[in-house]
Amino acid sequence: QVQLVQSGGGLVQAGGSLRLSCAASGTIASISRMAWYRQAPGKQRELIATVTPDGTTAYFGSARGRFAISRDSVGNMAYLQMNSLIPEDTAVYYCNALTHWTFNYWGQGTQVTVSS
Repeated sequence: QVQLVQSGGGLVQAGGSLRLSCAASGTIASISRMAWYRQAPGKQRELIATVTPDGTTAYFGSARGRFAISRDSVGNMAYLQMNSLIPEDTAVYYCNALTHWTFNYWGQGTQVTVSS
């Protein structure tokens, strides 16, 4: 099993930046991919970005060009650098770990609020 603990987030003005962190523990070697999702009020949870152990990244939706996902060399930390934030980025952000390409684990979620 994998445990995920998130940190970062908070309130920022439009155009600002924030960095989210996710610390993984447990059977880290079983992690096939880490990812960040977000869920805005009244909307479904959406995938933002993914990173595999070899560092391959992928971005989805409006995150392209503004957000950057990364992972440390040990593999127990994942980050989401968010730049040029807009009010539409306001959401609860979740760290995700997929193990054996099958089982999903989630962080506790962290609120990001972007004021106009």
